[in-house]
Amino acid sequence: MKLFYRKYGDGPPLVILHGLYGSSDNWVTLAKRISTHFTVYLPDQRNHGHSPHSDVHDYEAMGSDLFELAADLRLGKFFLAGHSMGGKTAVSFALRWPDMLEGLMVADISPFETKARYSEYYNQHISILNTLAKVDISQVISRAEIENLLAGKISSARIMGLVLKNIEKGTDGKYKWKNNNQALLKNIDFIMDSIVRDDGTIKSVTGFPVVFLKGDRSDYLPQEDHEKILRLFPAAEFRIIQNSGHWVHVDNPEAVISELKMLLPIQRDQKRSRENS
Repeated sequence: MKLFYRKYGDGPPLVILHGLYGSSDNWVTLAKRISTHFTVYLPDQRNHGHSPHSDVHDYEAMGSDLFELAADLRLGKFFLAGHSMGGKTAVSFALRWPDMLEGLMVADISPFETKARYSEYYNQHISILNTLAKVDISQVISRAEIENLLAGKISSARIMGLVLKNIEKGTDGKYKWKNNNQALLKNIDFIMDSIVRDDGTIKSVTGFPVVFLKGDRSDYLPQEDHEKILRLFPAAEFRIIQNSGHWVHVDNPEAVISELKMLLPIQRDQKRSRENS
């Protein structure tokens, strides 16, 4: 699948993947701020933003989409970061094509996350996607009217903001959803489920720096998963992002930018030099 993407900056390539309900637009401000260190590519994942729609929405497919994008752009080896659903896509990609990566950052998600563990969030997503799939916005005349239609049905102000960014006017002047809400609803079990089976056959991946970020007010990356993550990525480091919930890049962009820069060998070498001096 040919993904829509945005590009900023000059330097080694860095691909950043957004989460559920999101799009490349969510990362533009941060991308511009690190554009002196990286050439940043911001794709819209399938069924999101300006990328094509499909009935298939799982991490194998999304990883293959990224592989196709990297090949089309001739990125060679690149840095990869992802938040939430995008973080799980990034892990899936890293396990399949580790030789293509210079570094990996996973923001506030565990690859072992399951819908059973987070039944509250799972049920919330079911409710939201059911609402979006049923609400016909083609007949409304303003964005304010759409917001009024959704008021009371989406309790999270952060998710409401993401949802409202997924509205656009077609060439016929009618509003429509950019996201494929029906496909996301159909595949929510795949989106929420673990991408790695803890069955004793986990193969470890090494050769590049790996960082997992956790918002100090979030429970999407529990301590109990660290040992299993280290079996996947023996060199993985875990960082707590202060004053942050699940959307760490919004709540504390400075800390996330700092962690992205630390993926670069020169930055890591400088840090080691300071620590050893």
